[in-house]
Amino acid sequence: MLLKMTGHSYRFECENLCRVFFPYSPVRVAEGTEPGPGEPWAEAAMEEGGAGWAYAVRASDGERELSRTFTAPERDEYHMTRLLFDALSELTGIRPAWGMLTGVHPVKLLRQHVERLGPGAGTEDFREKWLVSEARTELAGRVLRAQRQAVEELRPDDYSLYVGIPFCPTRCAYCSFISQDMAHAKKAVEPYLELLDLELERAAKIVGELGLRLISVYIGGGTPTTLSAEQLSKLCGRIRATFPMEHCREFTVEAGRPDTLTMEKLLALKGAGVGRISINPQTMSDRVLENIGRRHTAQDVVEGFGLAHRAGFTDINADLIVGLPGDSPEGFEETLEQVLGLSPTNITVHSLAIKRSAELVTDEGALSLHKRPEAAARMMDHAIVRLTKAGFEPYYLYRQTRMAGNLENTGWSRPGSACRYNIYTMDESGTVIACGAGGVTKLKDPYSQDLKRVFNFKYPFEYISRHREILERKDGIKEIYEQFRQRLY
Repeated sequence: MLLKMTGHSYRFECENLCRVFFPYSPVRVAEGTEPGPGEPWAEAAMEEGGAGWAYAVRASDGERELSRTFTAPERDEYHMTRLLFDALSELTGIRPAWGMLTGVHPVKLLRQHVERLGPGAGTEDFREKWLVSEARTELAGRVLRAQRQAVEELRPDDYSLYVGIPFCPTRCAYCSFISQDMAHAKKAVEPYLELLDLELERAAKIVGELGLRLISVYIGGGTPTTLSAEQLSKLCGRIRATFPMEHCREFTVEAGRPDTLTMEKLLALKGAGVGRISINPQTMSDRVLENIGRRHTAQDVVEGFGLAHRAGFTDINADLIVGLPGDSPEGFEETLEQVLGLSPTNITVHSLAIKRSAELVTDEGALSLHKRPEAAARMMDHAIVRLTKAGFEPYYLYRQTRMAGNLENTGWSRPGSACRYNIYTMDESGTVIACGAGGVTKLKDPYSQDLKRVFNFKYPFEYISRHREILERKDGIKEIYEQFRQRLY
């Protein structure tokens, strides 16, 4: 898709809106260029005149063309993007459930509306301004209410710790995460863990000097249980020995792939004080598992849950994905019933998001369901109804680009089992100190809406070769926190 802009610099917002309506047509932004044969295009222009600012949009789906205009006394990003949204929606006939919203954190935005106007008026303002459907406004409101206690109990000196293990047994076809399969990265694991120990020590020293309080630990990936039982025990023990844990309310490890689970590993985690794990089927269809490159079966998932229960784990999350290649609404409904029968306390329902680095991005056959938004929406709507009936509540929600049906990812939990780390990182309401390859430290100013990020290098080999730079970046955390605290005086 070709996007032309004149008289403004709202490229990010306009480009993302174009992706909502044409997710499989790469957006190129260029002036003085004509669209190719049958290529969708849009022009978004602003011009100052005697009566204020004139906004104009022309758009085409490659066959039909339409135009929209608007005049306002002020220059405003919202007017420009709203006009473009209206034009593209009329042109395509698409009415996105999340309306104009293209950002990752809709619940965070809803919270701002509610804090400014109150629950009723704030929710209505959110829905009307951003053109969000009633169903998705209700879902966001349920998440906001479910998060309230966890967010209100945050203290200015609280933080969560994220530890990244960027290794997997194999790479799933839909995956765009920073991970290496063990066939290519086995020799890097021990050097990686040794350097991770050094980063954990540096992080613990800094948060100790700042007087911060650890309230949540989350070891993610990748697939942390790709490590051996001995490596897992040592890593968890290192965290407990390095960070004061007296205020820590939860310790989570993503067990993820059931083909990595053994009783020895689960007992090592349990013995190290881990209270919450994830076992992620994604689907309970063996055919769909094969389509996405998973080297396990639905029976392996059942056996993995059985092992975890026998090891003493009672708080288990299961991830499912809407829109997988070869799946159907009926198949997804069967998957959900089977997973509910395994008695998880949390179920996270993801919409398939295929990024450029995923293998599926070049497979038109695999993308067939992903390109049927009505099928993905039917699956997600069923999940909302069924999980609500089963006694689960939505407690965190986030969105990504190129999601099936332009929908969302939602974490559901039984009462009392919500993962606070997920709330704090997805809602960006609390500080998260991240260690390991691909980790993003989010430093939340407790006295304002300000959020600062500190990035680690993405890939394991880069993490190893440039580790000194990562330690230097960690030193910047203290300076940022001191800037936050200066605002008190």
